[in-house]
Amino acid sequence: MAPENYDIVIVGAGPVGLLLSTCLARWNYKIKHIDMRSEPTPTGRADGIQPRSLDLLRNMGLKRAIMENEPAKVYEVAFWDPKNGQKGIHRTGTWASCPAFIDARYPFTTLLHQGLIERVFIKDMEDNGVHLQRPWRITGFENDGKDSTYPVRVSMTHVDGKETEEVRAKYLFSGEGARSFVREQLGVKITHKDPIAHVWGVMDGVVRTNFPDIKMKCTIHSDAGSIMIIPREANMVRLYVQVASSTDADWDPRKQATEQEVQQHAQKILAPYTITWDRVEWFSVYPIGQGIADRYTLDERVFMGGDCCHTHSPKAGQGMNTAFLDAQNLAWKIHHVESGFADRSLLKSYESERKLIAENLLNFDAAYAKLFSQRQPSAGEVGAASTQTSPDKPAEENEFIKMFKASCEFTSGYGVAYNPNLLNWSPSHPFQHHLFLSNEKKNTNLRTGRILIPATVTRVSDANPVHLEQEIPLNGSYRIYLFAGTPSAKAQKAIADFSSNLQKRNSFFAPYRRSDESSVDPHERHNPHSHFFTFATIFAAKRPEIDIDGLLPEFLARYYDHVYADDVVDIRVQGAKAAAHEKMGFKIEEPAVVVVRPDGYVGCVARLVEGSGTVDALNGYFASFSTQGKSGGESARL
Repeated sequence: MAPENYDIVIVGAGPVGLLLSTCLARWNYKIKHIDMRSEPTPTGRADGIQPRSLDLLRNMGLKRAIMENEPAKVYEVAFWDPKNGQKGIHRTGTWASCPAFIDARYPFTTLLHQGLIERVFIKDMEDNGVHLQRPWRITGFENDGKDSTYPVRVSMTHVDGKETEEVRAKYLFSGEGARSFVREQLGVKITHKDPIAHVWGVMDGVVRTNFPDIKMKCTIHSDAGSIMIIPREANMVRLYVQVASSTDADWDPRKQATEQEVQQHAQKILAPYTITWDRVEWFSVYPIGQGIADRYTLDERVFMGGDCCHTHSPKAGQGMNTAFLDAQNLAWKIHHVESGFADRSLLKSYESERKLIAENLLNFDAAYAKLFSQRQPSAGEVGAASTQTSPDKPAEENEFIKMFKASCEFTSGYGVAYNPNLLNWSPSHPFQHHLFLSNEKKNTNLRTGRILIPATVTRVSDANPVHLEQEIPLNGSYRIYLFAGTPSAKAQKAIADFSSNLQKRNSFFAPYRRSDESSVDPHERHNPHSHFFTFATIFAAKRPEIDIDGLLPEFLARYYDHVYADDVVDIRVQGAKAAAHEKMGFKIEEPAVVVVRPDGYVGCVARLVEGSGTVDALNGYFASFSTQGKSGGESARL
């Protein structure tokens, strides 16, 4: 009997595997998803969802389900250190978890047990026809090429060894975690950074204490050692307790400690405050080390992501969040290749983009962990770091303040920046056009490879104030925003020319029009013309002044629910006539077009002008990685 064929086999049901599966299931891919565990994570492991990841979950429509679990939210971090010349600790200051200089929709960290997060994804997968196969493990695989469409053979077995199965797939993905069978079989090595210098104990539980900031995130340094406190759902709290350091006389990087010993150590560090445990839900001891896989794929058929590719300390709260973005990055690229939109070479950018972020994470984590374990900033430093200094009177910044600011952007998730490549236009891109704008040239505030700057606008159709960057969901489409400026005859002509040139047979858009376009549901908001593009138009005008049918050609007017008035005041650009335009760095008399990748990162920015120039520029940009009809446009799957 011939093996069954699948689009992808996903191994591991942690955050990276589940988000990848969720995306591809929504896009109607046939998925075999297995996991060795019989149920979702029962205790411990990752628990922090950073602000940028919350943006992603909202864009996927999953934020509400996460919040129904009533997670803890961290808005501020309290810092405690030894009293000068006295015994015990005292609070030296607090700072915002996500300071105001970061333009975040959700300026807090969400703390929730990983198992509850996993269940949200699993339900969504099941709603879209994908069911986890538990408890099964992978036993072998090979890209043998015997089937050109499904080149990867995958063998698996039930953990009890009584059942086996063999399938063929277009892709195999390992989200198995640090002990990856797939990575070992591929012979991919882990390169470790600095030697292990600290050993920590971690404990989740319900406590009784008179420590006043037990509901806050705290970094505590004392003469007896260091602790990080993380509040959790259901009255729980997580404590990271320093067990050993390379500065100890009896230093042992493999040092272990019992649950009771870690509790006793925590009690000494927190003195003069007391703490006892009603119950402990999870306990572990681990060394801090940073490691990164040398490769994320060898053939663009077998991929890896998440903890399989990068390991680091958990105190910065980046493991699950980085895994989410690994999965999101790979999901839409596989989708674009398999649906005929992009050339297969697009898949090479998964490793180059995500490995860069992991390397940045490990470098940051090494410095952050060292600073946390060895350095106690003063209250004055905390205050200085929490304040955005004015550009004309910059404060002298020491190591801690610089690390604080860098860490806030990085830990929030907004520090992710992809390098220039075919997807992220730059002055070094193989296609150049005089209408492209760039942050380097100071003619836009947007930076390619970074997320779209958040902006609140008014939706013209129903007068609702909305978050522009959230209006188009993660559906595999490029988002094309026309910042049309002030409604004028000149702007109207530029928009009309853009629309007409867009629909010409040689445009980047034309090869990917839907074959069922004439019968598309009139209530389809995002993809009435193509599964790969959604258009939004933003006018620098009050909502009552915007006549959609009068200002827009029929093609763009079809995106009725994606026409917006830039008339909402934003404190970050006080006095601006059109805050969204201002934040992006656009003058209201000089319209522009912003192309945003399906994952929310800016791809290119161009001036919107009369004639064919703007579409010509976008033609060249998309031609660098799309098939533009060479492979027959959209596939039957869509």
